[in-house]
Amino acid sequence: MTNGVMMQFFHWYLPDDGSLWTQLAEESGALAEAGFTAVWLPPAYKGIGGANDVGYGVYDLFDLGEFNQKGSTRTKYGTKDEYVRAIEKAHENGMQVYGDIVFNHKMGADKPEEFKATPYNPDNRQEPIGELQPIKAWTHFTFPGRGNRYSKLKWHWWHFNAADHNAFDEDTEAVYLFEGKSFDLDVDREKGNFDYLMGCNLDINNEEVQKELKRWGVWYLEQTQVDGFRFDAVKHVRSGFFLDWLHHVEEQTGRDLFGVGEYWSTDKEALTKFLDGNGCNILLFDVILHYNFADAGKRGSDYDLREIFTDTLVQLQPDCTVTMVSNHDSQPLQALESVVEPWFKPLAYALILLRREGYPCVFYADYYGAHYKDTGSDGGEYEIWMESYRQWIDAFLHVRHEYAYGEQYDYFDEPGCIGWTRTGTEDHPGGLAVVMSMAEDASRSMQTASPNMVYVDATEQSDTQVTTDSEGWGDFPCPGGSVSVWIPAKRTDG
Repeated sequence: MTNGVMMQFFHWYLPDDGSLWTQLAEESGALAEAGFTAVWLPPAYKGIGGANDVGYGVYDLFDLGEFNQKGSTRTKYGTKDEYVRAIEKAHENGMQVYGDIVFNHKMGADKPEEFKATPYNPDNRQEPIGELQPIKAWTHFTFPGRGNRYSKLKWHWWHFNAADHNAFDEDTEAVYLFEGKSFDLDVDREKGNFDYLMGCNLDINNEEVQKELKRWGVWYLEQTQVDGFRFDAVKHVRSGFFLDWLHHVEEQTGRDLFGVGEYWSTDKEALTKFLDGNGCNILLFDVILHYNFADAGKRGSDYDLREIFTDTLVQLQPDCTVTMVSNHDSQPLQALESVVEPWFKPLAYALILLRREGYPCVFYADYYGAHYKDTGSDGGEYEIWMESYRQWIDAFLHVRHEYAYGEQYDYFDEPGCIGWTRTGTEDHPGGLAVVMSMAEDASRSMQTASPNMVYVDATEQSDTQVTTDSEGWGDFPCPGGSVSVWIPAKRTDG
């Protein structure tokens, strides 16, 4: 998709009022007109928290807000019918829809079971801290509200390989590896082995589990007609499974589907290993770039903008990368909080939306703003206001779809001020010039593909015009701590 842009159409602290699917149906026309070509939606199935669950505490994959389970019929975002209708409206407006898929764990079992397991150190899953012993854990999922509708499988302890709770020993902090099971080796090496994350950890090598997840994938696609998937927590699951699963669903449905994984790590070797292992059939979010944005915003004029893309995925494997500024995990008061400072967000969005490399993703809270309260890691209560950058993002989207084409030439030779130009194409002539400065007002002399052309600032920060000379060179200014985007307005007689 040429110059495609997705939106992450949710944030962690959305109201628990069941309105998100309806909002998407109502907003899809405006989003498409603004320039979005796809939306990534949150998990649509019932979680342990019912109508209050963000969706990652997976209880029943087959309940898309259709059955009275966990205290509600709808999910946090609405009912199944509203979900399907929202996807239809997005399609009617020319946008693709990506569903959020969690294959790592299940939570909220209906009954406990007794069996044997070995406790391991939570901080080192290669270190047992006890012998094989009887445990009692909540691992039996019966789905009483759904019964046998869509699937007859009832999950038991043998469908999982680990949990972190033993009702026989409430005081010991441990990850319990179930009898006859092992931690998968093809996962991230954090904590010695990061197969286990939370809840009841799916044994992805169990044949019945594989069969059920693949059957669910075909069912889910037929029920919803989504166009692709965002895979959650891929560092905790055998990496090859995602591609096997995706190919199975494609073969069974005759669809060509999009896939992107969330591998939350700054280890470039681990990230590129995942991408190489699946031949870039499943992309990854550029977590390294996100942290660079957060670092740049905090350090201000002390940050060297020439290094903003150093060792990032979009630099190393641009065709395999989804770029982002923020997401639901990094927003304030979340466990992975890593805030991109408000003053730097326009610069960050220019860096993902106006360059050739990467498939950019805009965060809901950055577009619409957000207001919420929660408890911080220090136990204090905090009220958060997140500013809307819609005016900036809409301007960048317009430029992306009208002018951000052709070859790209970087002017990354000054630590506090960088720029780049795009040449444009026959269908999108004129190209663009972008300049950003970390501290003081600045300008960059850059060559465009358009001699004797008058350029204006699409951000409307200045009514100044820049006219290129007979070889396409011009001096393009930018306010301090900001970004200017120069687009062609008219040719001169020169």
